Amino acid sequence: MNILIQRGFQLEKAKPVAKLYEQAFGAKFASAISDRAQRIQLLSACFIPAFSFTAIFEDEVIGLAGFQQSDGSLTAGIDMKQLIEELGLLKGLWACLVFSLFERRPKPGELVMDGIAVDSRFRGQGVGSQLLEQIIAYASDNGFETVRLDVIHSNPRARKLYESKGFVAVKYDYFPYLKWLIGFSGSTTMVLKLTDTT
Repeated sequence: MNILIQRGFQLEKAKPVAKLYEQAFGAKFASAISDRAQRIQLLSACFIPAFSFTAIFEDEVIGLAGFQQSDGSLTAGIDMKQLIEELGLLKGLWACLVFSLFERRPKPGELVMDGIAVDSRFRGQGVGSQLLEQIIAYASDNGFETVRLDVIHSNPRARKLYESKGFVAVKYDYFPYLKWLIGFSGSTTMVLKLTDTT
């Protein structure tokens, strides 16, 4: 398969990219915004494409990897003002509360991954691996010392991919009391030290 990996995406692709992201992470955000169409609309309006890499096949976005650094992230456009405008006051405030549970700030010299989403038709064909390699290369080329990510305990396949690229588990969080709200009961923080890969 001839797949092109590129930085960002054109704004006219925002809706399909949002659908792809929702396909991968929608269950995680369902308690914040219960309506799937609303989630897709919000994502497409709030994404900041520069903080992502996409996999393109025959002019279709089939994969997405978002990242966060000190000056922004793929999902940085989702703020309280935007949520209240889109959802109304009460639902907007509730969504802010839920989204705050997923907030992760990068440390100095650190790039934080916002997750990898691959179209279900193309999984198992190395698309996620190519996107991850591009994130690592970007971090290395731009002077970052580490790349950090969180992987949920119910996704061992993703963890195996990250381990194959040199990521090491540094922290385990277990929160079964939040499963009803966020859809999973634990996660592992993994870090890649770029100085060890050169």
